[in-house]
Amino acid sequence: MLRRHARAACTALVAAGLALAGLQAGTAAAAPDAGEPRPAPTVRTAAQTLGADAAAPEVLDAMRRDLGLSYAQALTRLANEAEAGATAARLRQGLGGAFAGAWVDGAESGTLTVATTRSSDAAAIRAAGARARLVTHPLTTLERAKEHLDRAATADAPVRYVDVRANVLVVEETKAGAAARLLAATGVPRELVRVVRSGQAPRPLYDLRGGDAYYMGGGGRCSVGFPVTRGTTQGFATAGHCGRAGTTTSGFNQVAQGSFQGSIFPGNDMAWVAANANWTATPYVKGSGGANVQVTGSVLQPVGSSVCRSGSTTGWHCGTVQQHNTSVTYPEGTISGVTRTTVCAEPGDSGGSYISGSQAQGVTSGGSGNCSSGGTTFFQPLNPLLQNYGLTLKTTGGDPGPGPGEPEPGGSWAAGTVYKAGDVVTYGGASYRCLQGHQAQAGWQPPNVPALWQRL
Repeated sequence: MLRRHARAACTALVAAGLALAGLQAGTAAAAPDAGEPRPAPTVRTAAQTLGADAAAPEVLDAMRRDLGLSYAQALTRLANEAEAGATAARLRQGLGGAFAGAWVDGAESGTLTVATTRSSDAAAIRAAGARARLVTHPLTTLERAKEHLDRAATADAPVRYVDVRANVLVVEETKAGAAARLLAATGVPRELVRVVRSGQAPRPLYDLRGGDAYYMGGGGRCSVGFPVTRGTTQGFATAGHCGRAGTTTSGFNQVAQGSFQGSIFPGNDMAWVAANANWTATPYVKGSGGANVQVTGSVLQPVGSSVCRSGSTTGWHCGTVQQHNTSVTYPEGTISGVTRTTVCAEPGDSGGSYISGSQAQGVTSGGSGNCSSGGTTFFQPLNPLLQNYGLTLKTTGGDPGPGPGEPEPGGSWAAGTVYKAGDVVTYGGASYRCLQGHQAQAGWQPPNVPALWQRL
């Protein structure tokens, strides 16, 4: 936790750069209305669904600076990551309990690797355009072991995560022997674990556009995560450690802004602030030089993907996703389910926005290091926060849905609902399984976005 006290838009995707062969989604059949046929829906590729073909120049510029990419490489990487996430999600459904993780590699994220504990799965993985890796431990085994460690962890072994590339559960310790004592106390087998010694312990990043500063009434500064709405109320998502329910806030201009409506920390690191009538939620994150970066959705991206962060202390920085579902024990207690990244941050950046392309990822929780020498940071994923508080992410553009005289086909799918991978809905007389967690929005009806939904 770190607390500080007191626009030329890209218009085309470089099609030749799509390196992930076979990852484009196919078309889906349309369900006719009673009595007369309906035109087939426009089916979007994963890259189109996630807006990878319209990334903001500020995102591309930061990826060039922080990841050493050319403009064309940055575009291609975002498209490949979108397609890889959809492919990995479909394979995870098919592999079931043998699934052991997935990740992308290469400057342009041109290689997707999917791990399995069954050698017989290799052909199906390769047929989907990915590399297959045979490993010993399924992801569920390692995640269950991590849950045991999380319940007994102390700040001497502050970080725990599953490294899917290495097929091992990693425990970072700041004091010699802390990990061994944790394993002994929980009975987790030593062969599942790799111990890493760390010289720095993470701390929360204390200190209505994503990345802008706001100030707490009791003192301190944090950063806006993502503007949201709840009914007619406007506000923003941020980190739980920045304030408690009832804490008042003022904006970057020191004008009265609102108050915290809900906050969870530790356990998670999530909160939201309801703004007064003088503030309007916008679908933007503050990018390089103060330019607006559009937010079009909240699809969580796979391990290895590029991700950029906006904060009120250090501004706009990029890196990559290292591990999802990480657990961190701060001096104040343990938080679980955060994502570990290589993006730097400093005090005052807490609560700020993490975005991959145009997809909102989460809000800054804590980390170690700084933006001079580099560091490791963790973000609270956004979708669980939206779901917990019944919030709707403010987004730009998108298909408005059926036009006049074209009622939405019946079913349980609903825009504004946060769906998790594995959830099943009905739409237009068919059933669909969610592949990647996201908040549904108009234009993302299941038949239209096979990157997010699989017809059953």
